[in-house]
Amino acid sequence: MRAERAKFIVVSVAVAACIMMIMNALAIAADTEQVIQITAKRFVYSPKDITVKKGIPVVLEFTSLDRLHGFNCPGLKIRTDIPPQKVTKLRFVPQQVGTFPFHCDNFCGSGHEGMTGTITVTE
Repeated sequence: MRAERAKFIVVSVAVAACIMMIMNALAIAADTEQVIQITAKRFVYSPKDITVKKGIPVVLEFTSLDRLHGFNCPGLKIRTDIPPQKVTKLRFVPQQVGTFPFHCDNFCGSGHEGMTGTITVTE
């Protein structure tokens, strides 16, 4: 009986330690995540030029002010729709340095082809 109780205590302490380590790692990850808010409206993203660091998690938070838009950055292999009046989050971790163009891929009228920008990934 005594051995079983000791074993239970050891296992409980080990499980608690593991949970604390995981929670600490998640807190550190949340602190290092870069959040960038982007608005989309007919023919423009704001900001349209974004700089991030290689290996650092990024969350792009999109809001469309007028209609359905799209966000497509083929070089980073990221894409999402941006419905109006709703926050759309897109999480990614840039793995390569460079400048990557993005564009709206949901036709939004005359001037749509100018709805572009860049994501620059630095070391």
